[in-house]
Amino acid sequence: MQREKKEEFMRLPHLASAVIITVFLPAVLMHAAENASCTFNTFSAPSGYTLSDVNGVSDDGTVVGQLVDNKTLESVAFTYSASGVFTKYTAPKSSNTWMYGRNGSGLNAGSYQDSAYPGHIHGFLWQGNQFTVVNYPKASNSWVFDVNQLGDVVGSFSDGESVTKGFSLVNGRYTTIAYPKAQTTYAQANNNNGAVVGAYSSSSFSNGFLWQNGTFTTINYPNSPYGTALAGVNNSGVIVGNHFSAEDAFGFLYENGAFENIVYTGAKYTATGGINNNGLISGQIYFKGGKILGYTAVCK
Repeated sequence: MQREKKEEFMRLPHLASAVIITVFLPAVLMHAAENASCTFNTFSAPSGYTLSDVNGVSDDGTVVGQLVDNKTLESVAFTYSASGVFTKYTAPKSSNTWMYGRNGSGLNAGSYQDSAYPGHIHGFLWQGNQFTVVNYPKASNSWVFDVNQLGDVVGSFSDGESVTKGFSLVNGRYTTIAYPKAQTTYAQANNNNGAVVGAYSSSSFSNGFLWQNGTFTTINYPNSPYGTALAGVNNSGVIVGNHFSAEDAFGFLYENGAFENIVYTGAKYTATGGINNNGLISGQIYFKGGKILGYTAVCK
């Protein structure tokens, strides 16, 4: 799964108890996918670091994700601007920091792990000098994966019972997003229209989902042996995600009920991390031999 920090702590208000809304709907009908026609712009990790994950992309083309420090092997969050500037970020008193999403106003969403034992994970929102911790009430660990232009947050939490559930946070109110009988539900991304996408699972097989107005719709790439995870959704309802083999993640675009593969010529596989409201897609390209590049792409 994917889909997965930052300064002085200001807690968001916990104004209401969590509400669990789970409605089952059948999976949508799937058809065989063709390759999309994509134009890629690629980038490499800065010196001393390795690209770990390339996640969301904001409307101005800024990509967020995480790097691995080659010396300490710790995760460091980053933003990468459309003009090619890397900015690294590590949350205070943390051992690892991850960045997953960013809205059009430059508000970043992510998570960090405490440096002190037992190393709980906390969600955060970060912009400039303002750092806000987002912890789901009474949860052992919280992850924040995305924030939309309205400031609505989505993420996941674990309650200490080997179960992970998703949540949305809107106007201080938490709503739990938990697919019926699933062991894990990851709410990975949201748009301004209340649509949330992600993945749920009760086994080694992952299922992609769209959640809106309390209703789940399963969206799975056809005939994928290890399942599907949805990574991003824009305001037009266009979705990006990945389907899995035993070791690899293969990116796709999903629009109007049809899948298109996202393929970088000559790569071992190409994974997606997000999509903005202009249709710009972000992700990673993996080559035989271990080379990894980040990318943004426009696909038709």
